[in-house]
Amino acid sequence: MPQYPLCGPTEASRSQWSRSDRQIARYTLPMSLSPGNRVPMRYLASICVATLITLLPVCSAQTTPKKKATPKPEPTQQELFDYVRGKLLALSPNDGINDNLEVAFDPATSILSITQPDGRCDIFLSAIDSNSALWEVFDPSDTYHTREEVLRVTLTSLGGKKARTCYDSQNQVDTSIAPNRVRLLFSLYKANAVPKFTESMGKALKKLITLAGGSPEKDLFSK
Repeated sequence: MPQYPLCGPTEASRSQWSRSDRQIARYTLPMSLSPGNRVPMRYLASICVATLITLLPVCSAQTTPKKKATPKPEPTQQELFDYVRGKLLALSPNDGINDNLEVAFDPATSILSITQPDGRCDIFLSAIDSNSALWEVFDPSDTYHTREEVLRVTLTSLGGKKARTCYDSQNQVDTSIAPNRVRLLFSLYKANAVPKFTESMGKALKKLITLAGGSPEKDLFSK
């Protein structure tokens, strides 16, 4: 007995039809496909068109490539210094002792200079271990003066290197200050008003130290 091919949906594609598509197919598709009940070509054509219309969006969605997001450019050394300097000045303590009066950077020598009321410290960024940052809060008050709490970050030097040289107000080297670590000071009250300040400043310092020739950031405890 001869077979009459039908250009219609398979069982797999039929599940993707909408309710209205199935109703159209039910009324347009002849109930019997026996030799005595031949299917007119107009019925076959309409079913084929409906099937293609249903499946084309699915194929298109599977083949359309996704655009990759353009990576954000890394900040330059100057941009990182501008950020660090801006925060040191804007969030400076204001107690007459720990104030950050001026901040300068020499890219040729990678020296970050911070001037305070009692003198100046030259920080050698190329000798700093960027993984050594430690944030803490301390109270600079003494017996006679009450001062606001200060937020400070301490960084240590790489083995065998000097992290800083400090000078007094007479521009003489101050040997009483430890040379193997540096400390940057911020007003705790002001810093608390900046969202995620320690996280952002920590990242900026690590990137600046790395670009200046210091040790790069490392995840020492990754599995």
